[in-house]
Amino acid sequence: MARRIPRTATVLGAITLVVIVLVLVWRWDWFIPLVESQASSALGRRVTIAHLHVAPGRITRLVADDVEIANPDGFPPDSRLATVESLGVSIDLWELIRSRTVVLPAIDLRHPVVNMDTSPSGVENWHLASGGKNSSDGGSSSSPRIGTLNISDGKATVKMPKLKADFALDIATRSADDQNASQLLVNAKGTYAAQPITGRFVGGALLSLRDSSKPYPIDLQVENGPTRVTLTGTVEDPLAFKGTNVKLAMQGPDMSALYPLTGIPIPETPPYKIAGDLSYSAGKIHFDNFTGSVGHSDLGGSIHVDPGKDRPMVEADLTSRRVDLADLGGFIGGTPGKASTAQTPQQKRDQAQSSADGSLLPDKPFNIPKIKAADFDVKYRGQRIEGNSMPVDNLVVNLSVDNGAIRLHPISFGVGKGRMEGDVAMSENGDVLSTKASVDFKQLDVGRMMASTHIFGGFGTIGGRLDIDTTGNSLAKMMGNGNGGVKLFMTGGDLSALLVDLSGLDFGSAIISALGLPQRTPVRCLVADLPLERGVLSTRTMVLDTEEANIVGKGKIVFRDQTIDLEIEQEAKHFTIGSLPGPIFIRGTLKHPGIVPGAETVARTGVAAALGVLLTPLGALLPTIQLGLGENNDCGKLVSEATATGGTKITPAEIRARTRK
Repeated sequence: MARRIPRTATVLGAITLVVIVLVLVWRWDWFIPLVESQASSALGRRVTIAHLHVAPGRITRLVADDVEIANPDGFPPDSRLATVESLGVSIDLWELIRSRTVVLPAIDLRHPVVNMDTSPSGVENWHLASGGKNSSDGGSSSSPRIGTLNISDGKATVKMPKLKADFALDIATRSADDQNASQLLVNAKGTYAAQPITGRFVGGALLSLRDSSKPYPIDLQVENGPTRVTLTGTVEDPLAFKGTNVKLAMQGPDMSALYPLTGIPIPETPPYKIAGDLSYSAGKIHFDNFTGSVGHSDLGGSIHVDPGKDRPMVEADLTSRRVDLADLGGFIGGTPGKASTAQTPQQKRDQAQSSADGSLLPDKPFNIPKIKAADFDVKYRGQRIEGNSMPVDNLVVNLSVDNGAIRLHPISFGVGKGRMEGDVAMSENGDVLSTKASVDFKQLDVGRMMASTHIFGGFGTIGGRLDIDTTGNSLAKMMGNGNGGVKLFMTGGDLSALLVDLSGLDFGSAIISALGLPQRTPVRCLVADLPLERGVLSTRTMVLDTEEANIVGKGKIVFRDQTIDLEIEQEAKHFTIGSLPGPIFIRGTLKHPGIVPGAETVARTGVAAALGVLLTPLGALLPTIQLGLGENNDCGKLVSEATATGGTKITPAEIRARTRK
């Protein structure tokens, strides 16, 4: 009779056999559908896994091979948002059982590839669903505790047609050693804003972003075309972005090129280099204590940006000790700065074209959409401004921009002891700007204005007022459409005899003056009343009374074609060698006018009569003369003498009475 096998042995044998069979046929891939379903639900995208490996233990190791995350509808079927060659996750099962806390000692990604792209219909593939449900059944809702995140051979491509961006990223992590903490390393190369871009970022360990108690270190260097930007410092609670302590430095050939990087429109500038403190608090970005240079001008101050509104709100308080007037050309549509090797090729071409162009006024259209891209409240103070013709002191500009409506109130600067004060209002009207401006000239110092020319010399006082009401999309078109006028007055002191001599063709005296010899011409009064109508500036009155001659001008400037046609006649008060008794004509373009002698038919008595005719409307100008020159001036005497020839005598007493009203 056969020997019976004990029941216990049978059970153990069966279990052993089952274990052997399971070991031989078990595949963790059986769980792939479950893992894919959970991951797809969490991300809102189809997730696929080629293979799944598990190494059980207290620290259980899960490895998923060839993980793929699909693109949304509208992308090519063979494209992917992301792929990972190998995704490894370590799980502390003991902590999960003991405290129901998910502890992941390590996450490892080998050769992850992310492709950020936009479909032809404009759908961006990187926006993922939040996924999951809030835990409300008493289960743990805390985030997993992750030890280290290791990335090797990471790649990313970024394509954003709206930003004209197409660049690639190399991403990796560096483990901590005796000298350095763990770091995240990112290198970028490609194009951004249609310009080549390269960049390098070195940050703290990626997972340290979750630690709100420790500042996150950053070191970023970016070159976008010729623009260079560096950021070094720390970020407080980076996921909540509660604050920063960062040094920002920028340099390049043109600040307007910063628009794609900042979203803040800036007019064209010459080469610049600035650095300061960048911080973030109360929802605003602060760039404080910055200093640097723009062209040949220095610049410092602070800028605060509130990005949380419909349009960014920019508040700036800026100062300069010295400003080169050429550096401000971009603010009126011109080419800023002077020729230099630091300029971009386009700036050099623009400057060469501007020099060769026969137009004096820039006709480059203002970019109205950019004007409406942000709101501004800017205060600017410049201690000294130097240009080709005259130095200016104490420039004050208060600029506000609200949804494209621009206000300069005030804009003022000093010339010697006098000042120029203006008020400008501009508003968007379709593709043009409607502009109203007024400028008062108050007791400007002629000597100060002429000192830098090294040709003119003298002293005296100039006053007057300019008004303009116009529309246009460039400075040239605004002047070509303008209405208003300008009134200028000068009294007292001396003006270089060169001015008088050139107008009378006194060649001998002109040569002496050009040599810089101390030959000055005392000026009694200069009066110019020039109305502007539909872009044509004409001469209602233009009279200069000096000890050398009485001079009368008449003619016009046509801003639409930027031409001048001016006739100047004089009645010399004494004879000089080379003097010709005829008029002269100033004709040509505003940029290159020419002086042409006229016929010798003007009688001296005719000039005297012309003085009376042209000065007849001056009575209405007396209050303006007083405002610009002060109460005690010599122009009243000229008005009195000249109006007598027109038939109505105005006594000096009456003039003094009018100027004191």
